[in-house]
Amino acid sequence: MTIETPYERRVGRVRDAVRAHSELDDHSASELAVHVLHALDTIPEKIR
Repeated sequence: MTIETPYERRVGRVRDAVRAHSELDDHSASELAVHVLHALDTIPEKIR
């Protein structure tokens, strides 16, 4: 049994959204999801 971290779940949600709206493969969509989440996490809470 593999336990998925909250971060991995977030990456999965972003990856799935990217895949649904692009022609990227799973690997590329996952890499992009990591970059998107990093960018979102650097936005101050007050602005988000």
